[in-house]
Amino acid sequence: MKQAVWIFAILIVTLNAVPAAAEPLLWQALRDGRAAVLIRHALAPGTGDPAAFDVADCATQRNLSEEGRAQARRIGDMFRANGIDTAAILTSQWCRCRDTATEMALGPVQDAPFLNSFFANRGDGPDQTAALRTYLTEADPETPLVLVTHQVNITALTDHFPRSGELVFVELPVTDDLTVLGTVETR
Repeated sequence: MKQAVWIFAILIVTLNAVPAAAEPLLWQALRDGRAAVLIRHALAPGTGDPAAFDVADCATQRNLSEEGRAQARRIGDMFRANGIDTAAILTSQWCRCRDTATEMALGPVQDAPFLNSFFANRGDGPDQTAALRTYLTEADPETPLVLVTHQVNITALTDHFPRSGELVFVELPVTDDLTVLGTVETR
């Protein structure tokens, strides 16, 4: 019976829509270590980064708005409401991603350079996507696995174009045929 429910969830997601009734299956998969969630950082007005961008200086970057910070806190509340109080959180080194991860308040946040944006350096995309795929292929999480990153990274891996703060659940372990189990909007 469990397998039939899981297959049903995958079929629903394949249609690119997750009805509210299927959402609990995504959270269960995350709690069980059968899925990881990729999150596009919360709302940060604009596109890309200013010309003087410095990864070590948030003042040179496009950052979360107050609405984005509130969205990130709501995402953390969403995790807790679905039985996830702590998670293994990896993030891009960009401030908008690190701030999203921190505001979620699910545990310590660890920088993962393979989650950094390659929007301005498209040539880095294939190597970073391969590194992300390798990480997800080898992942065997003891706690729910959450990766906070950018639209370009998620799209390169999944072919899905997420909105700010959108959750993209991928099946673990990742194989040659990466499976997106579903997405959840957080606005």
